[in-house]
Amino acid sequence: MPDAPAPATAPVVRAADPASFPHSVLAERHPALIRKVQDATPYGPEQRRALDELLHNTLHGTVAPPADDDWWDNWDARRYAGRSWFSLPFLAAESCFYRQLLCAVGYFDPGPWQGVDPFRPFKLAELDTPEAAAELDALGPLSERPLPEQLDALLHGSLWGNRADLGFRLQSTEETSVDSPLVADDSEALLSLLTRTAPGPAARGTGSVGRTLCLVADNAGRELIPDLLLIDHLLTHGHFDRAVLHLKPYPYFVSDATTADTLDAVRHLVAAKTDAGHRLHTALSEGRLALRTHPFSCAPLPYAAMPADLRADFASADLTLMKGDLNYRRLVGDHLWPPTTPFTEVTAYFPTPVAALRTLKSDVVTGLTPETVTTLTESEGHHWRTSGTRALIQLRT
Repeated sequence: MPDAPAPATAPVVRAADPASFPHSVLAERHPALIRKVQDATPYGPEQRRALDELLHNTLHGTVAPPADDDWWDNWDARRYAGRSWFSLPFLAAESCFYRQLLCAVGYFDPGPWQGVDPFRPFKLAELDTPEAAAELDALGPLSERPLPEQLDALLHGSLWGNRADLGFRLQSTEETSVDSPLVADDSEALLSLLTRTAPGPAARGTGSVGRTLCLVADNAGRELIPDLLLIDHLLTHGHFDRAVLHLKPYPYFVSDATTADTLDAVRHLVAAKTDAGHRLHTALSEGRLALRTHPFSCAPLPYAAMPADLRADFASADLTLMKGDLNYRRLVGDHLWPPTTPFTEVTAYFPTPVAALRTLKSDVVTGLTPETVTTLTESEGHHWRTSGTRALIQLRT
């Protein structure tokens, strides 16, 4: 399956430049992650050797896909075999790396390590922190606020993920983000779309009642909790009849949420004696909150190349929320777009209204005004694109 085409003005993001952010991810972040995985889990000699080989290979070797792993064939990734990791499209290099890491620890092989998530210790640790407890403590006061204020707080909590503090949202109404004003802010239009109660296009003529929301999750742990709280609010107050949470079918990009991570998060909310936790547990049991996984969620490709069955799944919803940086890159295409390229233009292919909730942690960005780009670049250079201190809410109806 080929990469989605892009205009000549938008080259594919690559890691060849030693001064670039993608290069630092491959040269620094990936090796550090391998060491962290080795320290967190007492893998046996075979797995540790494989991780050591991957560490050396990513820095000094070339891509060497296993002969018996169909993933490389399903997504046409074997074309990268024999090439330097730094020469690949950045999205492909990251995806191939994480696939190799899972293979190295025996995740897919029959045996004692099959299905053991190498990143789970990090995900669980995020839930067992004072910060996580403080965020849940803020739910009590938040529930006493008017419903529009509750939804606004939950939306921005979901946007900022584990940097979010619902307590902050209770104390300040002047800023819409944790750190700074959003670089693009369609929150007013999105809130209006979220709070409609009449059946939408997906429900008309089908006998369905109400609307369906798709939320494509980003990270697990403390970042998934605000997503679940947002879903709970929208279901509880009748804005949507049903929600579908799209998850990764297996561990991916360190902390990307899987079904197991979602159950951990719901159990965490139940154990904390939150009303939302019990409601989410019931919603899962009744099917009002459905979980979805699809192999394409771990493909080294943009959503423009999604297969027909996944496209149909999104098309059945009235609104799709794309969470996080990686989903944004896949939604608009991992290209160096001019930042003023309209978000509506690069997402025109998507089959439903789609919104992006994203903190900026990579070079890709669209839909900004020339004034915003100038101001940010003059004050921060290129750093504002990758620091995670800036965020956006964008909507294409």
